[in-house]
Amino acid sequence: MSLIKADLHLHTCLSPCAGLDMTPTGLVERARDLGLGLIAITDHNSAENVAAVRQAAGRLGPEGPVVLAGLEVTTGEEAHLLALFEDLPSALTMQAMVYSHLQEGQNDPQVFGYQIIANADDEVEEFNPRLLIGATDLPVHNLVRRVHGLGGLAVACHVDRPSYSLVGQLGMIPAELALDAVEISWLADPASAGRYLGGLKLPVLSSSDAHGLEDMGRAWSELEMEAPTLAELALALAGERGRRVAAIGRRGI
Repeated sequence: MSLIKADLHLHTCLSPCAGLDMTPTGLVERARDLGLGLIAITDHNSAENVAAVRQAAGRLGPEGPVVLAGLEVTTGEEAHLLALFEDLPSALTMQAMVYSHLQEGQNDPQVFGYQIIANADDEVEEFNPRLLIGATDLPVHNLVRRVHGLGGLAVACHVDRPSYSLVGQLGMIPAELALDAVEISWLADPASAGRYLGGLKLPVLSSSDAHGLEDMGRAWSELEMEAPTLAELALALAGERGRRVAAIGRRGI
């Protein structure tokens, strides 16, 4: 077993609210410097920069982080849900479904920010025209089922926040919702995580939700598992076969 430091909620320059410094190379180099062995790229309602980040990470060799493919999907309740996948095709299948249910309209970069699809050399390939900042019309129960149907993991985002979280939008985490974990934000005291669960026995992660390079490293999870893979992460979240979430941490506020 190894203790792997992970940040499973990172945005790139594809997310309209992210900084232009969140390029594929800049992001993975910062992850390496922070000692992150496992990261997930989770742009708003899209996975179009995952391939470039993986290529950039590969150039770092064994010092580079393993990159999971993901999206931060906005549900019909306007709560955020992390969809995490091992393979890019599954993430892109999820992306196609999300695009087909995404709020209509085009992004206005002067209002919401640029949505840059970049390559591994940090060059602009194109701009995503969709309204990625918007919500889908898919209920969270539907989304969780679809994530699992594609072999992914579903994590409720920043449940301590009053907006864009299940607790903030619904007042609770539905007991029948088959989540794999919940995430608390970097602002939450890890010792107080239980107050947001309503008595549910769910594993708790912490992530940086970084929108700029300076945000990376403000929160993380330490996972005891054999390798930085989605299958091992699933075992750690379930607390099975000696794998576990060993600790969650945050930088001093």
